Amino acid sequence: MSGAVRLLCLQGDGIGPEIMQATLVVLQAAARRFELDLQLSHADIGFAALAQQGSTIPAKVIAQAKSADGVILGPVSHNAYPPVSEGGLNPSGVLRRELELYANIRPARARKGTPRAIAAQINLIIVRENLEGFYADRNMASGSGEILVEPGVAIALRKITSRGSARIAEAAFALAANRPRARVTTIHKANVLRISDGLFLTEVRKVAARYPQVAHDEMLVDAAAAHLVRDPARFDVVLATNMFGDILSDLACEIAGGLGLGASLNLGPDYAVAQAQHGSAPDLAGQDRANPSSLIGSAAMLLRHLGAQGAADAIERALDAALCTAATRTPDLGGGLGTQAFANWISTFILEN
Repeated sequence: MSGAVRLLCLQGDGIGPEIMQATLVVLQAAARRFELDLQLSHADIGFAALAQQGSTIPAKVIAQAKSADGVILGPVSHNAYPPVSEGGLNPSGVLRRELELYANIRPARARKGTPRAIAAQINLIIVRENLEGFYADRNMASGSGEILVEPGVAIALRKITSRGSARIAEAAFALAANRPRARVTTIHKANVLRISDGLFLTEVRKVAARYPQVAHDEMLVDAAAAHLVRDPARFDVVLATNMFGDILSDLACEIAGGLGLGASLNLGPDYAVAQAQHGSAPDLAGQDRANPSSLIGSAAMLLRHLGAQGAADAIERALDAALCTAATRTPDLGGGLGTQAFANWISTFILEN
């Protein structure tokens, strides 16, 4: 690709600063190797921004995100934030709404030599709708989708729209059309959620009809969870609504080697945000023990989306090489390298291969 690549880096909370630093070391090595004009800017979110500016994601950060080519988002401790009225917004949810990041792309691929709980092979991508469903912080124009009707009685609203269903289906089928197996499995619970999942399936089937080269089947979410454990190799691209996709992607990632390896990319019509699948792990913060693979892999996905295919492939090859033996893994995977040493090893590999 030609021209500058402008990335906004939001390190977040907990282990966020450490894994962000590790990720940037890797990105800068890839930029040198492939002569990318990588331009990095930084802004505070989370507790740091709350202390300084009274909000966990100030308005100016959203403006910066919209002016960048892409965003790298570190993990945040949003469950520990104060109420929204006191500035405790979830930066991830806010960015998804403000940047209209309707698609969450989460690959799960077993890497050679990496310890795993299940020996079966897995190489799939979960395409998750990102702006609707049972997510109370993003399915209403104003206010929350959860209501306390009276003490002891709570209601959660689930929003499913034709537009949202059609465009996430389009993303899944377009992705599958460029994969060797070219298969989409749509996850639902239409036997119970007849109207909302019924609407979702109606729109998915319309999109499927435009992709005759892509095989398509449908599966209940409970059956999908069982099949993911029993035979994950049967899945290629998995299409799901928000909550089902969130749950199944964590399961798939764990089968593939753990959440510490789980990359993800949030996509919208105009913006892209790379984000690790895991949380902020505050108990590991400051110890140089966190595994940065998830955020590094997410950054590689962002580079690929922006057209830097060679750099993205090099990062993936380096991750494969680092994770295949214990000597070059982080402690969570039985290795002895700290967060920064792991990043340095990957950077060296990129520059020398």
